Amino acid sequence: MIILQLYLSFLKIGLFSIGGGYVMLPLLEKEFIAVKGWLTATEFVDIIAIAEMTPGPIAINAATFIGYKAGGFWGSLFATAGVITPSAVLVLLAATALKHFYHNRLVQAVFSGLRPAVLALIAGAAISVARATVLNLSAAVFAAAAFLLLVFTRLHPILILLLAAAAGLLVFR
Repeated sequence: MIILQLYLSFLKIGLFSIGGGYVMLPLLEKEFIAVKGWLTATEFVDIIAIAEMTPGPIAINAATFIGYKAGGFWGSLFATAGVITPSAVLVLLAATALKHFYHNRLVQAVFSGLRPAVLALIAGAAISVARATVLNLSAAVFAAAAFLLLVFTRLHPILILLLAAAAGLLVFR
């Protein structure tokens, strides 16, 4: 039964996560922490951190990790299938339609409305993750340093993550 619940939950999340994996973070948090209670806030943040560090889209990685945590191998398989089903179907349909209507004024107006909404969802997810992660001054310094390095240097995000992990070994050991 949990396998079907995972598939349907991720199907729903995949269907309403317009804008990518980061947009789905508030939906994941609500569904799996608040509604289902399958994860704690700390587990959620850890899963998102791992999903972000591993190769591939964060949405698929998060579905795989959350599915595995909740339902083992089959849970990860069905959660991943659930999250990609809407995208696969919608991309095929949208590509066909958009090919003919992309330069239409109404289509452009819809995209102009969606872009700021997607930004707001990403900002909301960032605030939610920050609340669960930045619990002391050291964590706040780490977050600020990583942000500044990302914005003001040409360092690759993976290198920033590796530096944060090394610093975490030194500070939080």
